[in-house]
Amino acid sequence: MIPVRDDVPTRQRAVLTLALIAANVAVFVHQLSLMGPQGAESDALRVFVERWGFVPGEFERALAGGASSADVWLSPVTSMFLHGGLLHLGGNMLYLWIFGNNVEDLLGRGRYLAFYLVCGLVAVLAHEVSAPGSDVPVIGASGAVSGVLGAYALSYPNARVRTLVPIGFFLTTVYVPAIFFLLFWFVMQVFSGAMQPDAGGAGVAWWAHVGGFVAGAVLARPLRVHPPVRARIAI
Repeated sequence: MIPVRDDVPTRQRAVLTLALIAANVAVFVHQLSLMGPQGAESDALRVFVERWGFVPGEFERALAGGASSADVWLSPVTSMFLHGGLLHLGGNMLYLWIFGNNVEDLLGRGRYLAFYLVCGLVAVLAHEVSAPGSDVPVIGASGAVSGVLGAYALSYPNARVRTLVPIGFFLTTVYVPAIFFLLFWFVMQVFSGAMQPDAGGAGVAWWAHVGGFVAGAVLARPLRVHPPVRARIAI
């Protein structure tokens, strides 16, 4: 299921959500500039990802007092702005735009930025716990965006999401209650994480998604400065 839009209006333009999307796109364009001929992974791109991505084992060694650079301490934040491909970036940014504008409207811009970063950090911690000692870099905005989804699910359970659904060889759109859409998404993350034999290997950091979602759901109510908008727009 691919969300197209929701039916909850906002009181102000989602400037910060747009800025976060722009920042992620800008970093991805830089990653593309480091690729080798015909889109092949280059040594320069690999070094960039290893430097700014979050590597659990390396971070643990830094915490234990081992030799480390400033990059290691910054990596829990910088890793949120790197992506592994166009689909990875596109999926995260689509979800961020559809659900993030309402969460920004709910929290206000300053709190929203802090909320986004904290959810991303909790997601990194959840991955750290699930994959201690891993030397595989973790990248992507998924953990922070998962926090946005958790906040949206708690704050706008009666919203509807226009969703693209494949039926055989055709695509159609259906209107799905947001609480169903997001809880189904959350259950799929938990199930996928439980079924993945090696959380520290190459693949998807499912438990980061779970940690980010839970953090967003917990933080949404105490951080909000505006009541949720209840009016609907036609979708």
